Amino acid sequence: MKEFSRLDRIADQMQRELAVMIQREIKDPRLDAMITVSGVKVSKDLGYADVYVTVLGKEDKPEVIQENLAILKQAAGFLRSRIGREIKLRVIPQLRFHYDESVQRGRQISSLIEQAVAADRQRQED
Repeated sequence: MKEFSRLDRIADQMQRELAVMIQREIKDPRLDAMITVSGVKVSKDLGYADVYVTVLGKEDKPEVIQENLAILKQAAGFLRSRIGREIKLRVIPQLRFHYDESVQRGRQISSLIEQAVAADRQRQED
């Protein structure tokens, strides 16, 4: 069984806290309600935390994604101070938000597989 490092535990807790905070505490009406925090990676010196988010329920339009990331970047200071109250750390990492493309890529791959299977079936029937 793999032992979790301190950084893993911090990243895990930050992911849970941020998910709740983004849903409940950011009051920007432009922010999509279906933003999920898919992962957090904390640097070894706790200087930065890369926060990966997905925008569910919307078509993956680049302008929607960029607008949501911009809103999150504006709220980063607020979120960081709130995390400082929730997680007892001497240093609270700066938050950097990134769009996690893995969900979108997974859907594309799944669609390609379905197309290939359908084409195979069609060939076998012919």
